[in-house]
Amino acid sequence: MEYSSLNDTLIMLAATVFVVVFFLRIGLPPILAYLVVGASIGPYGLGLVYDVDQIRLLSEFGVVLLLFTIGLEFSIAILSRMKSTLLGLGSAQVLLTAAVTTALALLADRSPGSALVLGGVVAMSSTALVTKQLADQAELQTRHGRNSLGILLFQDLMVVPFLILVAMLSGTSVEISTWTVVVALGEGVFALLLIFAIGRWVLRPLFREVARFHSAELFTLTVLLVVLCSAWMTHQIGLTFALGAFLAGVMLSETEFRHQVESEIRPFRDVLLGLFFIAVGMMLNISLLPDLWGWVIGMLLLLIAGKLGLVALFCRMAGWNGAVSLRTGIILAHGGEFGFAILILAMEAGVLRPVEGQLMLAVMLLSLMLAPLLIRYNGQIVSLLLPESVTKSRQQIRDGILETAGALDRHVIVCGYGRVGQHSLDLLLSEGIACMAIELEPELVTQGVSCGKPVSYGDAGSLELLYACGVSRAAAVVISMIDFHTAMKIICRIRSVDSELPIIVRTRKEIHLYQFYQAGATEVVADTFGSDQMITAGMIGKYTGVAEHEVAVVANGAGI
Repeated sequence: MEYSSLNDTLIMLAATVFVVVFFLRIGLPPILAYLVVGASIGPYGLGLVYDVDQIRLLSEFGVVLLLFTIGLEFSIAILSRMKSTLLGLGSAQVLLTAAVTTALALLADRSPGSALVLGGVVAMSSTALVTKQLADQAELQTRHGRNSLGILLFQDLMVVPFLILVAMLSGTSVEISTWTVVVALGEGVFALLLIFAIGRWVLRPLFREVARFHSAELFTLTVLLVVLCSAWMTHQIGLTFALGAFLAGVMLSETEFRHQVESEIRPFRDVLLGLFFIAVGMMLNISLLPDLWGWVIGMLLLLIAGKLGLVALFCRMAGWNGAVSLRTGIILAHGGEFGFAILILAMEAGVLRPVEGQLMLAVMLLSLMLAPLLIRYNGQIVSLLLPESVTKSRQQIRDGILETAGALDRHVIVCGYGRVGQHSLDLLLSEGIACMAIELEPELVTQGVSCGKPVSYGDAGSLELLYACGVSRAAAVVISMIDFHTAMKIICRIRSVDSELPIIVRTRKEIHLYQFYQAGATEVVADTFGSDQMITAGMIGKYTGVAEHEVAVVANGAGI
């Protein structure tokens, strides 16, 4: 058969469908299947697909679209609350991990240049893998989820300095002076401010005009144009495509089109993201593994243990308890896509020898294969390693909730003290209804307590904490967050112990209506962006069958 791109595509799709189905049947995540497909059918495996460069080019858009959709979930207000994690934990993790790795490489008789490059490679974790896996597990808004995302965003910012370092070591970079650095920083700040200005004053009128035509094709094209323009702008100033896409998502998160944009872009994102992991698998030269196997296993264990330990240590120093710190470390204990970018450039520039590059490539690829399992079972792993810390942490949270909810009966529980949660709690208090709030964001809890509101720290997705809130004594449950996975998690947890309790769910997506009803929701409330009101007096009476003052509202801890 004559070679063509169509042949490659058909082979890749057939292999991917078969392997993904197999992995799903045995309960493993699809990301792991993509990596196996890439390593198997690539030029170093069975040799069924050779055009890796073309696949890699397309796959980069998967990472761009992923960061864009993640940006849609993080408004400017949420990012401002994450600044300590982004700048504190993020900088400590990247700089110290790179320094330790560089020192170890020097002790192993590597050249200073290759040692510095290896430090940058090891410091990176996979933003694409972590954010997707945590979102699917409804853990992106948890304490360890936000810690992980803050560190990952700082890693993305540090990719550029490491790429500049590789260029300098290869002798291909231009002379860098203090003035050059100042100009580059000025251009970067200007471009970022320009993106924020466009997002604030241009995007909303633009999408309102596009929406007037009621054309799905035009809307999708406009979204793609905005994403790629923002990614192009950051790339032009030396930052990553993914960072520009993330900023575009943050800008659109402030508009009423946020969820329509996400639903339009998701099919492109998922397909291209799978292609990215296939391309990563294709880069591994399997024929070299027998000679390097001992080194690969040793360095793999060192990478996982080292990154896990350093991240956990920094989280502990930042004031997080042992359980949260270790979970954050487990989630980030692997290599990343931007680490691959640094590694490949270093190999092409001759900074790393081919054997060194393939050795590191094998270590990182194997760490990526293990990462989905580590992330999926991070909670169980921590429970095994630190049972006392986990028990103590849960007990402290439960005691705080019981102190507020212990004397309440047939009351209102508002889990989530964000915009909608605050409005719901204020409405219930103004009507004289006994109520309390449960929230995952510490700053929002502090804000509520300082105002004299009955707010406690906790996660609405935990059945144990729902019991502590008195959900067994509640008349109804209202889930007010937008995050689909977290809402489904809460519904399923409640339905596992109570099939009769009325559950009212808030959503902005029509596609989720049927899924919520199938999961056990009593009523799904369609929300318009900017609306704070979710519950009404009529709804209170309808679902409780008693007085208006005898309702239980369970919102979300996502801070919306």
